[in-house]
Amino acid sequence: MPESQTDIRKEKDSLGFVEVPARAYYGAQTARAVENYPISGMRAHPQLVRAFGMVKRAAAEANKELGLVDERRADVIIQTSQEVIDGKWNDEFVVDVFQAGAGVSFHMNTNEVIANRANEILGGKLGEYALVHPNDHVNYGQSTNDVFPTAMRVATLLNLETLYPVLDALAASFSAKAKEFDGVMKSGRTHMQDAVPIRLGQEFAAYGLAIEKGAKFLRYAADSLRELGLGGSAVGTGINTHPDYRARAVANLARISGQKLIPAKDMRWAMQSNACMGDVSSALRGIALEVIRISNDLRLLSSGPNTGLNEIHLPSLQPGSSIMPGKINPVMPELAAMVSFQVIGNDTAVAYAVQAGQLELNVMMPTMAYNVLQSTTILANMLRQFNEHCIAGISANIERCNFYAQSTVSLATALNPYIGYAKAAEIVKESIATGKSIIEIARSKQLLSEREIAEILDPVRMTEPQYPLEAAKARDK
Repeated sequence: MPESQTDIRKEKDSLGFVEVPARAYYGAQTARAVENYPISGMRAHPQLVRAFGMVKRAAAEANKELGLVDERRADVIIQTSQEVIDGKWNDEFVVDVFQAGAGVSFHMNTNEVIANRANEILGGKLGEYALVHPNDHVNYGQSTNDVFPTAMRVATLLNLETLYPVLDALAASFSAKAKEFDGVMKSGRTHMQDAVPIRLGQEFAAYGLAIEKGAKFLRYAADSLRELGLGGSAVGTGINTHPDYRARAVANLARISGQKLIPAKDMRWAMQSNACMGDVSSALRGIALEVIRISNDLRLLSSGPNTGLNEIHLPSLQPGSSIMPGKINPVMPELAAMVSFQVIGNDTAVAYAVQAGQLELNVMMPTMAYNVLQSTTILANMLRQFNEHCIAGISANIERCNFYAQSTVSLATALNPYIGYAKAAEIVKESIATGKSIIEIARSKQLLSEREIAEILDPVRMTEPQYPLEAAKARDK
C-alpha cells in the first residue's frame, strides 16, 4: 500500500524535492541513496557507525574551540554525535554497503541523522534544518574525502581490539596443549608419507607460534592506520579549514576513541593512498591461511576413527550425518576453514580497491571498510568458537600415536650416521617388502649391538638434536 501523506515528509536538496519517511532521522540525500543502491541489503558495520560519530564529535569540539561553530550548535552536535557513538541511532543508518564512490551517501546519512536529532533537541522539526544544518554545521570544515578514510581507519583499529585477545587466547591454548602432549610420541609425515618421529606436543607448539606470529604482524600492520588525513578536506589541501583545526580535531578524536592517533605528515598522501587498509587486510589473510593449514591438520589427525589416522580426538559437538548413525564430524575445523576462505576473498576485494585510486582520491573506500571490518569480525567470532569448542577439548590417542611412532620406516633415518644412507635405504626396502620393523631387521643383520639399537632407534631421542654415539665416531675414523 502507498504511504499516506502523514507517513512521509518532503525535503529539498540540490536536485529537488525528495520524499522521506516522516519519522526518519535521515534526510533527502540518504533517501536518494536508498533508492539508488538497493544492492545487497547489507548495512554498515556498527563499528564504522561508531567511528563516524567519533569523527563528528571530534570535529564539532574543534570547531567550538576555534569559534567556528557557535557554542549552542556545537554542543548539541557533540551531544548527538555521542548518541551515534553509543549506538542509539544504528537503525537510521540505512545506506547499502555498496553505494556511491568514496562513501558520500553514508557520510551524508551520518550528517543528516546528527542534524535531525540536534534539531529535535533544540525544539525544531525533523527535516527542517534552520537550527542545525547537515552540511553547514555538522559537516563544517569537513569533506567525505577526509572524513571517510579517517573513520574507516579508526573503525578498523577499534574492531581489531576485539580480535587481538582471541588470537592471544588461541595461541595460549595451543601452547597448553603442547605441554600436555609433550610426552606423546608419533610419526611425523612429509609429502603425506611416513617421516621420522615427532612429539605431538611439538606439533601443537608450532601451531601456537604460527598464531602468535600472525597476531604480531597484524598489530604491526595496524599501526599504519594511526596516521590520519582529517583536516585535508576535499583534496588534501585543507580548503575551508582553520589552520589549527587539523591538529585539534585529531587530538580530540584520539581522546574520544582511546586510540593513539596522529595527523598525517602529508594530507594528500593520506587521501590518495589506502595502502594501510591493504596491509591490515593482508595480515588478516595471513592469519586465515595459517588457520586453514592448522584446521586441515586437525581434520587429518582426527580422521577415522577406524580407517584414518585417529591420533587425536576432537570434542563431539553434533551428530555428523542424516543417514549414518553415530558419525561425528570435525565441525569446528570445517567452520574455521570456511570462514578463512571468506577472509581471503575479502582480501582480494580490498587489494583491488586499494589500487583503484586516481589522482587525489580513492573512491573505493566503502568496499575496503566493509571487507576489512567483516573479516575482523568473523575471524574473531570463529576463532573464539574454534578455541573454546575444539582446541581446548582435544585429547591424544596415545596408544595409536605410539604405534605409528614405532611403525614408521623413517626410523631408519637415525641409522645414517652409523651404517650410511645406502645400507639404511636397503633396510627400509626390506621393511616395506616384508612388513618387518626397522628394529627387527637391524637386529637380524647384526649391524649394531643391542645397546646401540636401543639408543639409536629410540623415537624419543630422535625428536631433539643429539650428539652421535661412539659407533658413529668410530665409523668416520
